Order: sequence, then structure tokens, then C-alpha cells
Amino acid sequence: RMTVVMQDNEKQYEARLIGADYDLDLAVLKIEAGKDLPHLELGDSGGIQVGNWVIAIGNPYGFDHTVTVGVISAKGRPVPVGGRYYKNLLQTDAAINPGNSGGPLLDLHGEVIGINTAVAQAQGIGFAIPTSTVNEVLGELMEKGKVIRPWLGIQMQDLTPELVDYFGLASDDGVVVVGVVPQSPAARAGLRQGDVILEIN
Repeated sequence: RMTVVMQDNEKQYEARLIGADYDLDLAVLKIEAGKDLPHLELGDSGGIQVGNWVIAIGNPYGFDHTVTVGVISAKGRPVPVGGRYYKNLLQTDAAINPGNSGGPLLDLHGEVIGINTAVAQAQGIGFAIPTSTVNEVLGELMEKGKVIRPWLGIQMQDLTPELVDYFGLASDDGVVVVGVVPQSPAARAGLRQGDVILEIN
């Protein structure tokens, strides 16, 4: 059972899970408030730069509506956290602590450029899911309830000059299949170790 409480309203709303993705630690909830609600606009995390100021809002350690500020320290961080492996996180030195997760990371225009999600075991290192990632999966979460990830089932490597010579290829555009996962779509399609893939579709 999930409930949502608005900041300016003591009423609790029953929430319904529309979609969720474990790997991204994202979920879409829906409430029936019977009226239009104020909301934050999703901004463009692609336009944010290292050194830009950001604002984090959350409930760290139960201190509700806590606001902290900092800068973007890095973009595109791959980070393993609690059984998940995030490939593309924003790093910030705005204080993010347990309880900040799910809160917004805002730019100075008040637009959401990330969703706070994790902290490192060091001061001044927090992470947020960029809105570029959220926008990629939001439609699927709302329409299908989950994120559908295509899977081919091969291990591959880039073509090196030596492999280009070995296979007698005209260029190094492509990859060579170095392994095929049994029972995978690639195996069922007949791909084999040593095949060279030059283009898709």
C-alpha cells in the first residue's frame, strides 16, 4: 500500500504503481487528487555542465524538505550501488544522504535535471539519475509498466587492423563475434564465434 502526502495538504492519497524498473531504481506512481497539482518541469540534463550550480531537495535522515546546494562534479559516472550498476549518473557535491533518494536535483532555473539516488562512502560525493535517462524510459514505464531491454546474446570486440587483414575486410567498421550465449536470440538466429557484423538492420 502506497500513499502520497502533499507538502501543503495533510490529506493522504492512495497511490497506484504504473511502472517500475529495478535496474534504474525508478518508478511511476499515480494518484487521483481530483484537481490539477503543481509540478516541477523536467529539464535537460544534457545541457548541464561540470561546475554548474545545482540544488538537491529531500528528506535526509527524516529532516523533511531539506535543501542543499552544490555543483555538478562529473557527468556520465558508472557507479555500482547496492546490487545495481548505474551506467550514467550525475555526480554532485550537494549534500545527498539516505532519505534524499527520489528527490529532485534542480538547476538554477528550477527545472529537474536529475533524480537523487545514491551516495558514496565519502563526503561531497552524491549521485543522481539524469533526466536524459528518465526521458528514455518514461514512456515505456507509463505504457508497458516496465522497461524492455533488447538482448542479442553475443560477446564482441572491435575490429583491429590485424583482424581486418585476417578477414580480408575493406574497413574496420564493425565487430567480430568472440562468443555466443547458448539459447540466446543470437544463437537461435545462427550467429557463431568468428562472424563479423558489419551493420545492423
